[in-house]
Order: sequence, then C-alpha cells, then structure tokens
Amino acid sequence: MKTISIVTPCYNEELNVRECHAAIKTLFESELKDYRREHVFCDNASKDRTVEILREIAAEDKDVKVILNARNFGAMRSNYNGVMAATGDAVLLFFPADMQDPPDLIPQFVALWAQGNEVVYGIRKIREENTTMRTLRQLYYRVLTSLSELSLPRGVGDFQLVDRKVVEAMRQIEDSYPFMRMMTFECGFRSVGVPYKWVERRRGVTTNNMHSLIDQGMNGLVTNTGAPLRLVLFGGFVIAALALVYAFINLVLGIIFYQTFAQPGIMTLITAVFFFGGVQLFSIGVLAEYVLAIYAQVRRKPVVFERERINFQQEAPK
Repeated sequence: MKTISIVTPCYNEELNVRECHAAIKTLFESELKDYRREHVFCDNASKDRTVEILREIAAEDKDVKVILNARNFGAMRSNYNGVMAATGDAVLLFFPADMQDPPDLIPQFVALWAQGNEVVYGIRKIREENTTMRTLRQLYYRVLTSLSELSLPRGVGDFQLVDRKVVEAMRQIEDSYPFMRMMTFECGFRSVGVPYKWVERRRGVTTNNMHSLIDQGMNGLVTNTGAPLRLVLFGGFVIAALALVYAFINLVLGIIFYQTFAQPGIMTLITAVFFFGGVQLFSIGVLAEYVLAIYAQVRRKPVVFERERINFQQEAPK
C-alpha cells in the first residue's frame, strides 16, 4: 500500500488543527482508502494551545506526526522542513490548517499522480480576498514569471502533490531559504495543473502579514532570477550615457549663451545630486539582497532547529 504524506505548517492554529486533521482522516477513510496516510504537522513555536492539541491528536492517531520548532523560523522554512521529513511515496507540499486550499481536491491530485504525473499543482483561479491583495499578487507573479528562466504557471502556490523522486531532487538544492513553489518547477518532471477556488479564512487570524509577504516575495525574486542585477547594470549604463549627452548639451549652450544665464547650472547640479544619489542607493539595495542571500547560504545552518518530534521512528537530525 502506497503512502500519501500531507504537510501542514501551524502557528497559533488552535481553532483549526482538529478540523484539519479530521478532514484529511475522513478523506483517507473514504475516497483514498487504498492509500496509507501520513499527516505531518509542523508547529512554528505557537503561543496558544496548538501544541497541546497536536499532542492529543498524535497520541490518538499514530498516522499523525508532529515537528515542534525551537522558535519561529518563518512559514516557508518550517513548511520545507516538514516536507523533507515526510516519508510518503507522494507528498502534498502544503495543506493549510485553515483549509483555504480545499481538501476535496486531494483525491483528484492523487488520481493524476497515479496516472504518471510527478507534479500535480493547484492553480488559484478564483481568490476570495480583497481586490488590492489580489491585484498585488497577480502583478508580483507576472513579474516573477517574466524575469525567471523557469516557466511558472500563474496562480500556482505550494498546494502541490509531488512524487518521492521530486522531493529527493528538491533535497539536493540545499537552499537556506527555500521557495518551494518554484523548486518543483526547477527540478522539472511531468506536471499538470488543476484550477480551483481559494477561499478566505473562516476562523482565526492569519499570521502571514505584509512584512512576511514582502520577505517571501523578495526571496522568490532573488532566488530564482538574476534579472534585477542586470536591470541595475543596464539602468546605470543608460543613465551614464544620458548624463554625458546632457553634459555635452550644457557645454554647447554655455559656449553659445556665455554669461547670459543667471546662476547657470545650480538647479541642474542639485537635481543631479539627488537623482544619482537615489539611483546609487537603489542599486546598493538590490546588491544587498543578493549579498544577504549568499551570506545565508554560506553559513550552512539548518533550515530550522527542532525542539521535538512526535510519532517519528527516527531521531530528529542533530
């Protein structure tokens, strides 16, 4: 009997984890009864009763495994660590505790995987969120897709079922800040998409605030494309060329209209100082993002540090 692993990251999800567990368990008792279930919960140092509830669930259900992080390492790192700990023949990379991605879609994912597709990804065709956030997300992924060498379908997220060989390929990347939704496409393999409706959160408050979204977005750009660096290089070249042309024009005008202008060049000088100062700061900021990414990578520290593992046969990695 083949095993399907479901990975659910948690942070302050005391209102949702029981229903999330029950929904997955019901699926495997009905539509997926021919498969063994492994449900991995990754708790990111929750401050409410999430850990207590997860311990109770794991004590009653040995198909549930729990990873407790030593502190909050961010949603993406915690989720990736859970995926690397999963042992199934196929792994659902991300199933949210609040079930904004529908569990009813999982049997369809499994059926497509059984047909030979090694990556089955969900496409958020309809999103239940405000217009501003929906527009910003669409704009970001349009930019990311256009700049990256990889072909990332619009609307794809981490809600993906991937074959064991894909998980092992992802493991070889050894990224200190993994951006999973792109990693699967970077690995290649046969893939198919399934459109669905992404619903709004029913209970609890999301911890994925604007700061986290910006951090994740910058990570996606820096990790998957060098285009910003080339844009800065090209922009610097264009600005330098325009500055030379402007200087030549000023020289010609100065010769022709010698001493006819009051205080010549003062406003031009002030404008140039502020303009080029802004360009330099922007360029340094872009370079700094890449330097930080390199710094994080060369430190070679684990993605997360774990406090405890529950229902795992092997010990947590040292």
